[in-house]
Amino acid sequence: MSTDAEMAIYGKAAIYLRKPERERIEAQSAPFDAKSACYVADVKELYLKGKIIKKDGDKVTVETLDTKEERVVKEADVYPMNPPKYDKIEDMAMMTHLNEASVLYNLKERYAAWMIYTYSGLFCATVNPYKWLPVYDSECVAAYRGKKRMEAPPHIFSVSDNAFQFMQTDRENQSVLITGESGAGKTVNTKRVIQYFATIAVGGPKKDDSKGSLEDQIIAANPLLEAYDLLEKSRVTYQLSDERGYHIFFQMMTGHIPELIDMALITTNPYDFPMCSMGQITVASIDDKVELEATDNAIDILGFTHEEKMAIYKLTGAVLHHGNMKFKQKQREEQAEPDGTEEADKVAYLLGLNSADMLKALCFPRVKVGNEYVTKGQTVPQVMNSVTALAKAIYERMFLWMVIRINQMLDTKQARQFYIGVLDIAGFEIFDFNTLEQLCINFTNEKLQQFFNHTMFVLEQEEYKKEGIVWAFIDFGMDLAACIELIEKPMGIFSILEEECMFPKASDTSFKNKLYDQHLGKTKAFEKPKPPKKGKIEAHFSLVHYAGTVDYNITGWLEKNKDPLNDSVCQLYMKSPVKLLALCFPPVVEDATKKGGKKKGGSMQTVSSQFRENLGKLMTNLRSTHPHFVRCLIPNETKTPGLMENFLVIHQLRCNGVLEGIRICRKGFPSRILYADFKQRYKVLNASVIPEGQFIDNKKASEKLLGSIDIPHDEYKFGHTKVFFKAGLLGVLEEMRDEKLSSLVTMTQALARGYVMRKEFVKMTERRHVENSSF
Repeated sequence: MSTDAEMAIYGKAAIYLRKPERERIEAQSAPFDAKSACYVADVKELYLKGKIIKKDGDKVTVETLDTKEERVVKEADVYPMNPPKYDKIEDMAMMTHLNEASVLYNLKERYAAWMIYTYSGLFCATVNPYKWLPVYDSECVAAYRGKKRMEAPPHIFSVSDNAFQFMQTDRENQSVLITGESGAGKTVNTKRVIQYFATIAVGGPKKDDSKGSLEDQIIAANPLLEAYDLLEKSRVTYQLSDERGYHIFFQMMTGHIPELIDMALITTNPYDFPMCSMGQITVASIDDKVELEATDNAIDILGFTHEEKMAIYKLTGAVLHHGNMKFKQKQREEQAEPDGTEEADKVAYLLGLNSADMLKALCFPRVKVGNEYVTKGQTVPQVMNSVTALAKAIYERMFLWMVIRINQMLDTKQARQFYIGVLDIAGFEIFDFNTLEQLCINFTNEKLQQFFNHTMFVLEQEEYKKEGIVWAFIDFGMDLAACIELIEKPMGIFSILEEECMFPKASDTSFKNKLYDQHLGKTKAFEKPKPPKKGKIEAHFSLVHYAGTVDYNITGWLEKNKDPLNDSVCQLYMKSPVKLLALCFPPVVEDATKKGGKKKGGSMQTVSSQFRENLGKLMTNLRSTHPHFVRCLIPNETKTPGLMENFLVIHQLRCNGVLEGIRICRKGFPSRILYADFKQRYKVLNASVIPEGQFIDNKKASEKLLGSIDIPHDEYKFGHTKVFFKAGLLGVLEEMRDEKLSSLVTMTQALARGYVMRKEFVKMTERRHVENSSF
């Protein structure tokens, strides 16, 4: 552990990274009884600190430390506490007792001291502080440069620097996977990773007249991408009650840049646009005016032209107006017709189209039948499906265009051999109402968790193999196989969904029936949901995900998955004088090699097939990298700095793999010590087996020492350079060492007191003799 002088290089950040030496020594020398100190399960607080008073069979009497209340509980509800030397430990995988309560309280006590970063084996866990902490300045960046993980306090900069070092030394691509629930601080930490790489790798800022420095540009990319944040394009036109539409809509409607209101023909009231205001319109932690400034500045810093900037805002406004277009059914016909043209006129103006042509294309699209085009009538639902599909397509294609343009503008043209990828992605979503978007997000997380488990397994296997440890290997990635296969394999959920989309007469009912016929009772991951509680929407099936069982509602999945685009309207977009719109809708390339001259790519690509393709590419990329895992945590629902709600945090730890990592650790031999260090620390347990003055190598000494003491001999293994222990055994050795030292100290004190008293007795006898002789 570093001294105060060594911590001085971190400047004012030091006290938020590691407590001063004096405080650490005081905390770690506090009185502690390993046999009685414990955590006890509690209904309100999940776990409380306690002291074991007595044991009676499988019943334990515990006194809670805070309230001094005595409780009689089952032995299974009592968990051992780590000794004070593990107080606020920086890597929780090093703790003697790897239980939920110990992990929770370690995070809780570090968070109360504003140490928001903590390691847990391969993970770096970070808790949102809900306030500014001075731990990201240039002094802090410099302090982490070139340090190994264990040489510096936990920090996102340490994760970043280690990735950078590994890339240089191992000549291997790296990835940083940052996950967490909404509001956990994913984006802030992603910015910090980018800031770090920009600072250390750019080689000095280079400016020209039109753009900022490369570092400025890299940092600026985040506000723009976050404003348009395309996690799932369905959120353009539909949000759950707890969700928010895309931030850019609400930023523009603040009126903070007044000309945007006029340019996009919008208002300052989000409820004037029902398509984006089905869920939340404000977020407590977000100031939309400040964010709009950041977005607007980012567009300039990144080097977009004025024409491109105006087009971005106009197309964003047009997307909003799509949701206000109205259509009605013609009398005595199923044909749709416009119900007023005011909103259509606004859309057409912003997109550079003729309003009448656009409405005609929506209500009477031309479709190809054989080699000829015919006009096809549309019902009101069909037109509305087409309108929402077009709005999502404009938004999605504009976002993808921005990403490509940003990458082009950030390209230094310098030779590249290896890369570091940063993934900022939402964690598992388990709402009261879960639909296709939640299935996609949860499936992504299922795959990422499997990737983590497999990575842990491979690293452990490599370490054991290198050390010559014989161990029955378990591929922990297989734990998630049942759910993953249910979703992605042939005749899985996605496969059946895509198959149903091909049949004109398929319905939600036929889709549900196929799912039940194929999977109910045949796989443990597919279940029939419980009847809904009063006031809740019905679920159609349940999936047993890694993070918990999730109920899904399949209403509208077939239409949502087809997401059909009206070709007649798309052809108008291709010819638009608004260059950005035309770029987003290029002419369809005919593939002459395809029989019948089909469009390139063949049949319609569904949302689920495109999602699967993209996820496949992501996983292929990740598997080609050395991964670094960051887990962001929400400490409380009220955004109160310093407060941690136990149930909320434990739920996230269970869902995001931190506890899973510890579970995997416990299966193997998580504690390991070099032979020289082991011999030096534990020789006191039986010094007689290692004779003084006689040479014996450290490995042999460790083998003789462990063989001579009363511990389970199947719970440790000898490697080439280290001794490996099962979880908890090192704690037993520590207790034995403490007892031995205590008895030695007591014996030494007794001998010393005896010696002192004998000397004093001699003096007393002499004084008495002198006094007697004087008489």
